[in-house]
Amino acid sequence: MAPPKHAMIEIIDYIPIVWYVANMPRPTKQYPERGDARTRLLEAARDVIRRKGFAATSVDDLCQSAGVTKGAFFHHFKTKDALGVAAANFWAETTSAFFASAPYHEPDDPLDRVLAYLDFRKGIIGGETFEYTCLVGTMTQEVHDSAPAIRDACAASIFGHAATLEADIKAARKQRNIDADWTAESLARHTQAVLQGGFILAKATGDPDLARESVDHLIRYVRGLFGVKPNTSEASYKERST
Repeated sequence: MAPPKHAMIEIIDYIPIVWYVANMPRPTKQYPERGDARTRLLEAARDVIRRKGFAATSVDDLCQSAGVTKGAFFHHFKTKDALGVAAANFWAETTSAFFASAPYHEPDDPLDRVLAYLDFRKGIIGGETFEYTCLVGTMTQEVHDSAPAIRDACAASIFGHAATLEADIKAARKQRNIDADWTAESLARHTQAVLQGGFILAKATGDPDLARESVDHLIRYVRGLFGVKPNTSEASYKERST
């Protein structure tokens, strides 16, 4: 079942995140101006690790995907773990730019922006499983105990993204005089917990609808916290945007 075409998502016409990130012109050895070896290796790590997992991805896999030699790999990264840390940082940088330019920031009402963010996250779930799931979530699940440096880089990415939601949540609480025992920080973290959990369900079944379903429940939960009836905030945005 395809997700409903809400106002925010219609702007990008459901183009998945992989179109923006992974389908940008890829560098090759024949066209070195399209990216240096380090960037190509980071792009390869972003794609291959999400598809195969960190442990199952070899240096040879990364070099083949990036079109570089093993010598080039070890020139830029002393170890595979060093590549993992750099890949987590690269993911944080590139996805931060992607989300910063996304249309969910447009509504004037802060709660509308929070709900539009969740609609946006639902709308970019599509394509092959590796295309819409999270690199840093994938690596965290594998190496949280065995590779603390990678774990910490992944945590910085996940919590850094959650922090971008806090200002809107705080403003929405203030605007609606919400007095509760939860904080903007805890709700922002919860959104990421639900998204990562939805990705795990999708990976376990190969069914992206389970991830979308998780986001639907999250949207209902957030609306409930703010005392908003289903679709009220969304309708108000549509009325103002027409």
